[in-house]
Amino acid sequence: MNAGPSATQSPPRTEASANGAGGRERAPKKRMLIIVNPYATTVSDRLKNLVVYALQGRYSVEAVSTEGQHHAIEIGREAREGGYDIVVAFGGDGTLNEVANGLVGTDVPVTVLPGGSTNVVCRTLGIPNDVVDATEHLLGLADDFQPRKIDLGTANGRHFVFACGAGLDATAAKRVDSHPRMKARGGRWYYTWAAISGFYGSYLRDPVRMRLQVDGRSVEGVTAIAQNSDPFTYFGSQPLRVCENAALDNGTLSVAVLRRAAQRDMPTIAARVLATSLRTPGHRQIDHYDGITECRLDSLSHDAEGRIRPFPVQVDGDYIGDHGGLKVGVRPAALTVVA
Repeated sequence: MNAGPSATQSPPRTEASANGAGGRERAPKKRMLIIVNPYATTVSDRLKNLVVYALQGRYSVEAVSTEGQHHAIEIGREAREGGYDIVVAFGGDGTLNEVANGLVGTDVPVTVLPGGSTNVVCRTLGIPNDVVDATEHLLGLADDFQPRKIDLGTANGRHFVFACGAGLDATAAKRVDSHPRMKARGGRWYYTWAAISGFYGSYLRDPVRMRLQVDGRSVEGVTAIAQNSDPFTYFGSQPLRVCENAALDNGTLSVAVLRRAAQRDMPTIAARVLATSLRTPGHRQIDHYDGITECRLDSLSHDAEGRIRPFPVQVDGDYIGDHGGLKVGVRPAALTVVA
């Protein structure tokens, strides 16, 4: 006669065994890896511990903190074979960018907990911009995972999720990244100061001129932006729009080029970027292309010794160095996300 489970066996855990009432069997907890950027604007040890504690109610959680630039890429690559059901980037857009570069081309789902000053991708995906609300959102997804594929842009081999820029915006990113404490304390106002000071400090005097080649066409300018999603960024709660027809899943990029650096153009360009009723690509000093799968950007400027002057480049808000040439493309359905 079968007397039931042996002493070395445990019956399956169900809602009935947990609550003393009838119910269906609960699925095993999904394995979660949280990659934490401890230097992100709003991240602290206390906040990290609270988030991990809350998520442990529905997930089997491991958390690891990054120790410097590019470390999240390395952790992401190691997570490919780790058997995780989901990898969480807890930080800003730069943290997500590195995690995406580590997990590109895999089926391991990625999601975001906002810890940066802007959190563009988080908001674009519809994830709450408050970390407490985003944690609750992630808890609610535990039994209703619906992974989907999104595109990634590429810039000289580095992947980006929402945008890549060369010129003025990258100059601002370079300045901000060189002063992380001011970045954390000043937020969007420090970015604004960096952009304005960069414009008046170098772009009005002697900007690096560049040539964009796309679909057999060529245009010259001083700044170029490629977008994989819309909006380009946020100023507080206000979306800032540069390119049109950019989406995370349409297999193409949109690109805008600013032809010149002139003080008289800035008020009308700023008005278009900020306003919902005006189109930034409609400005007479901006050339715009959408439905792009690849393009190339090259410096046309030289120093006194005849050497090519490189231009700064940023991906997803992080400065990645100065380049004399930049090949930009798109990898459709390259990243799996859960939102």
